[in-house]
Amino acid sequence: MIQTLNESSLHRTLKNLYALENDCSTEVALDGKIYDIVDAAGNITEIQTGSVSKLLDKTMNALQQKRRIKIVHPIAVEKYIALYDERGVLISKRKSPVKRSVYDMFRELTGLYPVLLKKNFLLDVLEITMTEKRVRTPEPVQSKNNRRRFRKSWLKQDKQLEKIIAVHTFKNARDYVRLIPESCLPEFSARTIENALKANTAFSANAAKNAHLLLWVLSHMNLIELCGERPKTYRLSVQNN
Repeated sequence: MIQTLNESSLHRTLKNLYALENDCSTEVALDGKIYDIVDAAGNITEIQTGSVSKLLDKTMNALQQKRRIKIVHPIAVEKYIALYDERGVLISKRKSPVKRSVYDMFRELTGLYPVLLKKNFLLDVLEITMTEKRVRTPEPVQSKNNRRRFRKSWLKQDKQLEKIIAVHTFKNARDYVRLIPESCLPEFSARTIENALKANTAFSANAAKNAHLLLWVLSHMNLIELCGERPKTYRLSVQNN
């Protein structure tokens, strides 16, 4: 099948779930691109478990063709790590200490902000529980993408969906602006947002680390404007008041 050899179980499961709607087909060649899901009306859904910014070209192409496109991006707010030996026997399974939140999506949106407010664009951010499958290697090795600083005695083999906890849909300015904690309004900075997120027990401590990226993306979307230089303080732009 087209483009499915390196597809993770996580990607495949989400693709099949979204393809259940509206008489959809998967792995469809359309307008010179291959899209994950296309419904009977020509509307597109792309599942992206990695860098969302990589989809800018495909998204622009779909919008130029007057098609509606939705990007689905899962974020593992809870992750388990299962280690197997080379025969496929489970060695151990543990819960990862790393916790993420919907605010982690801003790490992925820095290259996609030009299309986020386009009329026919939608973004679904899924908070999920997943299991990362690793396979023990006889000796320390480099990762398949060559990004490891140090060699390790295992390789990632798969990512598996365990549960969808919540779905956050973004289709207009209000959906993005609402991620600014209400307690920070009307004027806010990275520091005030960071402190508000740290104080909110509904989010992991890691959420606060994305305060600067939140402001960067919203300012490039022209949803907020600078109102103080030192420290940099922002307010909602005129059209969002």
